[in-house]
Amino acid sequence: MLYQQITQNKRKTWLVLGGYLLLMLLVGCAIGYVFFNSWLGGLLLALIITAVYMFSMVGNATNVVMRMNHAQEITKADQPQLWHTVEDMALVAQVPMPRVFIIDEASPNAFATGRDPEHAAVAATTGLLELMNREELEGVIGHEISHIRNYDIRLATIGAALAAAISLLVNIGTHALWWGGGYRRDNDRDSKDSNAILAIFSVLLIVLAPLAATLAQMALSRNREYLADASSVALTRNPLGLIHALEKLLADSKPLKTADQASAAMYITNPLKNTQQLFATHPPIAERIQRLEKM
Repeated sequence: MLYQQITQNKRKTWLVLGGYLLLMLLVGCAIGYVFFNSWLGGLLLALIITAVYMFSMVGNATNVVMRMNHAQEITKADQPQLWHTVEDMALVAQVPMPRVFIIDEASPNAFATGRDPEHAAVAATTGLLELMNREELEGVIGHEISHIRNYDIRLATIGAALAAAISLLVNIGTHALWWGGGYRRDNDRDSKDSNAILAIFSVLLIVLAPLAATLAQMALSRNREYLADASSVALTRNPLGLIHALEKLLADSKPLKTADQASAAMYITNPLKNTQQLFATHPPIAERIQRLEKM
């Protein structure tokens, strides 16, 4: 059951990511066709923008995300319990010891980030450390270390980069329209009708692209959470630790004030506490608990 769930979620994750990339390329072609009379030019523009975002965001993901969430790096002497728990879970998962950060917030939560296991970091709030016992903390940290081992941290960074690239492409197309782009001249009536249909389809794609990108990012995050839950159980050999931790997180209603919305999907539970289910970055905690109870 456990390994079947891991395999299924990995497959779903790559399918969502593939759809994400396809959407970005289609948006580039649409913008090129409507505003610059060249779908190939739009495709090249999309590839260039994506490459720039990927290089800048993936290359320095840890420091950027930690600054966005007001996290402070700590040593073993600062938080020995958290440090040793991260160290133990990293050892079991056979990944390098990640950097450890603390967020001075009463709301219990945690997340992992970085471009790969060799450049990863784990952050936890002071509220999490106060609320969880050792067994529960191991379940939470096992979840975050699983994100590192499964390269979910890289997928999250790539998803954020693609979302930013799509947003920039749409803004470029909007500005091109205001500056007089997108006019086509053709004396052939059939060609005009065909161009009009393609233009309408392209405009609809551009308008709906940011929403589609958001939904794809949410789907990517949900699949990663299920996978990390299952992987945490494989590391700790104790599903009750994570189950009890999730029950406590479900009962807590305090939003994380310092959480950055762009990185909300990285946390073990939604730090904002106010997102509708359609746009939720995480699957329902109750459903996650039910899956863990069946393992």
